[in-house]
This record gives sequence, structure tokens and C-alpha cells, in this order.
Amino acid sequence: MATTEQTSDAARFVIENVGGITEAEVDIPPGTTVLSGENATNRTSLLQSIMAVMGSDDATLKGDASEGRVRLSIRDGTYERVLTRTGDGLVINGEGYLDDIEVADLFAFLLETNEARQAVARGDDLREVIMRPVDTEAIRQEIDRLKAKRNEIDDDLDTIESRTGELADLEQRRSTLRERIDEKRTAIAEIEEEIDEHSRDLEESRKEQDELEAQLEELRETRSDLERVRHSIETQQASITSLEQERNDLQNDLADLPETPMGDRTDLAADIESLRDERQELNAEINELQRLIQHNEERLEEGDYDVLDALDATGTASDDAITDQLLADGAASVVCWTCGSTVDREQIEGTLGRLRELRSRKVTQLNDVKDDLETLKAEQQEAQRARRRRDDLEEKLRDVEDELERRRTQVESLRDRRDELTDEVERREASVEELESEDFEEILDLHKQANQYEFELDKLESDLEEVTDEITEVERMIDRADDLRAERDDLLDDLDDQRMKIDRIEEDAVEQFNEHMDAILEILSYENIERIWIERVTRTVREGRGTVEETAFDIHVVRTTESGTAYEDTIDHLSESEREVTGLVFALAGYLVHDLYETVPFVLLDSLEAIDAGRIAELVAYFSDYAEYLVVALLEEDAQALDADYHRITGI
Repeated sequence: MATTEQTSDAARFVIENVGGITEAEVDIPPGTTVLSGENATNRTSLLQSIMAVMGSDDATLKGDASEGRVRLSIRDGTYERVLTRTGDGLVINGEGYLDDIEVADLFAFLLETNEARQAVARGDDLREVIMRPVDTEAIRQEIDRLKAKRNEIDDDLDTIESRTGELADLEQRRSTLRERIDEKRTAIAEIEEEIDEHSRDLEESRKEQDELEAQLEELRETRSDLERVRHSIETQQASITSLEQERNDLQNDLADLPETPMGDRTDLAADIESLRDERQELNAEINELQRLIQHNEERLEEGDYDVLDALDATGTASDDAITDQLLADGAASVVCWTCGSTVDREQIEGTLGRLRELRSRKVTQLNDVKDDLETLKAEQQEAQRARRRRDDLEEKLRDVEDELERRRTQVESLRDRRDELTDEVERREASVEELESEDFEEILDLHKQANQYEFELDKLESDLEEVTDEITEVERMIDRADDLRAERDDLLDDLDDQRMKIDRIEEDAVEQFNEHMDAILEILSYENIERIWIERVTRTVREGRGTVEETAFDIHVVRTTESGTAYEDTIDHLSESEREVTGLVFALAGYLVHDLYETVPFVLLDSLEAIDAGRIAELVAYFSDYAEYLVVALLEEDAQALDADYHRITGI
């Protein structure tokens, strides 16, 4: 077992059967650590071990092992993950250091196939890479929720403002009603006094008078019931009109929705499943290729120079042919890997280089499949939202139609009751007429007048009660207005924060990249490159039947001629070294904009051979300012250019 002496604050890794490592204990102190050596010296395996215990699944098991593990002891915590080979592939279990590994895989673990690092050279959507860890859909949903709440408060405030304007009229109406009620009560009292005077003169006809008064009282009550029924019919009719308008609005909203939300894409779920299968197959192929590459790197280290027979004698073959041969039955049981003859090391290393190129192409293909899968999933989610919208509208429409039917039934019942009461009023009026006589004519008129006044008084008192309730409700609403305005102000602040959240991240990413790219170019002094910078632009793109505004990152390259004239070039014309540096700076911008320095202690650098040794030294020194632990894997000749004070590991 290879070991290094542990120092204070150092992170200790105990590794078994990961990549090409059989057993190792490695201590990495804070600061910069350089892993130096020739190819196939387990430098990448150590980096993958660090990634694995951080929580990444981008690790491989040693070719001859069924299980491996990585344990990390750092500060006061210990973390361990176990790699197990199963019939379906590699399974990694255990507690990693990080809860969310995606953002670290993108912007902290900068190995050869790192997506953020390669995004610049491949011409990928840089904004999409930077924004991938941000749940933009959740932000949009929160914006929609806040907008809906704001609109609800605005409606309430509009209602309050409208009702406030009615308050003066309502108070005037209440005052008038109170005056009329007082007048009506005075009039009733005067009539009752007259009735009492007449009654004293008609004691002998008390029996007939009592019957007449009873009939008049019943007539008044019946008329009052009739008036209430008529009022109820008017109220129900107003509700029916409102419900019919709501039903029409719902029907119009439904008509605007597509009958089939998924349109012609009824095969969307099948396409998604197919892409998932393709993604799984590519992952399996990439893992197998990585395992085979490491297996042969181990054999190089052991001095076994058997040549791979996956390529023909000229060193060329199609991707499919290579893949078919490499993946047949797994590396442990393949019988056609070697031709039985002894060849020199350069040929084997050349073959390994072509295998690495194949793996890189497979990774690119995998990224394309992932992009297609995300596009289809977004399309599926949009269809599902439309389906839910249609279901909600249909349910509301059913509720409105049920309520309409219920109220229409009530109106029919009320109309029947109105007809009954109308007939009853006519009968009671006829009964009163029969009791009329010359003797009772004057007192009968007084009773009728008193009866009418009582009826009118009931109506006035009912109106007063309604107006008083309205005034109370308006005053309650006015008291609530200040709270609503304060809540609305808070909502607007939250809405601005949500709207600006994406903008702030995008602006910060562009600023970070441009600032650090300018600094790096000044340090590295590339010939005739004046500036490499990202511009944040807005484009109009089609979405469904309409268009939307979409933000994009445009990368610009500015060069100068020998005479000092500046001109714009393209990223495609950068040298491999310049592209590598640009990709690394883009990854650093993502690392900083997502505040990974607060949660991810390790930044890993590998495969820097395209950059000359002097510039590697400057680049490592620059990156060391931003990571607690910076681990760099280099060839021995490149490592010699780095600061001698860096911690070094030369053999694993």
C-alpha cells in the first residue's frame, strides 16, 4: 500500500481498487498539490477517487476487482463510498462529502472530459452550462405565483377603492332611511291613536273589529312575504346572469386550448424512453472504454507491451468496429485484445491515444443525447401543463353548470311561491272587503293605512339593515387596505428579487469570465490575442406558435495584426493551448459564480499537456488563489516548471 505522511489540516484518502490503484493512503494538505509522473502512473485514478468520495459517479473499478472503496477524513468528518461490480454495471453507494454533486462535476472537477471545460471548444451553449445548476423552472413558477398573488391584491384594492367612493352615498342613504323610519313610526303612532279613538266609540262592534284587525295583520304579513320572495327572485336572477358570464368565459378559455395538448407528438414518451436507453448505452460504453484504457495503462506500467488488436495494422478503424471489439464480453474475458507479438511502447501508447479519442467522441455523442432528452422532457412538461389547465377549466365549468342548474331550480320554486302568495293576497283583500261596512268604513281605512305604513316600515328597516351591513363591510375593507398595500410592497420586492435572480447570475458569470480572462491573457502573453470575452445578448426565438426573448452568451475573440490593428476572430481559430485555457477560465467563472469555494474544497486539474510548461505554472498559480485544495496532475517535465514549494506526490 502506497502511503504519505499526514500533516495538520490535511485531507486523508484511503483508496482500494479504484482505477489503476490497488491500495493507497494519500494525504493532501491545504494549498496546491502536484501529482507528477509519466502516463499510466495512477494520477487520474487518484483524481477520480477524490471525485468519487465527494459524491461523483464518474469513477471506475480496478479491472480485476469486484469491489473498491474510497474513504476521506477531513477536519472532523469521515466519508466513504463503495464501488461494486454487478451484472448491470458499476454501483456506487455510501455517503459522499457533497449533497449536490452536479455543480461540482461541472465547475470543480476539471478533468479531460469536463463539460464546462470543453463547452468553449465545442461551441456549446455557454449560458445553458452556467445556468444548469439553477432551477430556473422553480424560479419561473415562483414568479407566476407572486404575480397571481399581486393581481389578487390589486383586485382587492380596486374593489376597496371603488367601495370607498360609495361610502359617502351609503352614509347619506342610511341617514335618509333613519329619517324616513322616524317619520313612518310617527305616522303609525298618529294613526293608531285615531284608531283607538274610533275604537272607543265602537265597543259594541269589538268582535267584528278584532276579526278585521286580524285579517289586516295577515294581509300585511302576506304582502311582506310576497315582497321578500320577489327580492329573492331578483337576487337569484342576478347570480344566474353572473354564472352564465363565467360559463361563457370558461368555454372561451377552453376553446383557446389545443384539443390534444401534445399535438402531433403522441410518441413523445416513447422518444424520451428511447433517448434514455441510448443515454444508458452510451454511459455503459464510455465506462467500459475508460476501464479498458486504464487496464492497458496498468499493463504498460507493469511492462507488458502486448499490442491491442482492436485496430488494424495501419492504425485505423471505424468507431463501430473499435467499439464492437472493445466491448465484447467485458475486458476480463476478451480473447482478441492482443496479437501475441511484442511491439514497442510508442505503438501501444498511440493505440491508447486513439481509444481516448473514441471515448471523447462517445462523450460528445452522450452530451448531444442529453441535450435532446432535456428538450423533449421540456416539451412533455409543457404538454402536461396544458393538460392540467384543460382539466381545471373543465372541472370549473362543470361546477358552474351545476350551480346554474341549482339556482334555476330555486328560481322556479320561488316563482311558484310568488304565485301562491299573490293568490293569497287577493283572497285576503277580498276577505277584508267583505268585512267593510258603513260603520267601519273610517276605521277600516285607518287600519288599511296603518297596515300599509307597517309594511313600508318593515321595508325601510330591512333596507337600513342592508345599508348598515354594507357600511360596516366597506369600513372593514378600508381598515384592511393598509395591510394589503404593505403586503403588495413586500410582494413586489420578492417579485423583483426573483426576476433579477437569473439576470444577476448571468451578469455575474459574464463579469467573472471577462475579468479573469483578461487577467490570464495578460499573464500568459499569447501572441496577437488582444482579448477573449463573453457578451450577454438577447435574441428572439420561436416557442410554439409565438416568439419569446431568450438570453445567450456570445464569445468574442479579438486579435491584433503586426501593425497593431485589432480585428475579430472566431473561437475555432484559437490554438489548442488557447482553447484549453479559455475552457478552464470558463469553468473557473462557474466555480465562482455558484460560490463553490464555500462548499467544495477541492478543485482538480488534469490533461494540461496542450499548454506549455511555463504557462501551466502561471495558470496553476492563478487557480490556487481560489481553491482550498488545488490538485493538479502533470507530466514530470511540466511539473518541474511549478513552484518548488508546492506539495508533490510522485508515485501512487
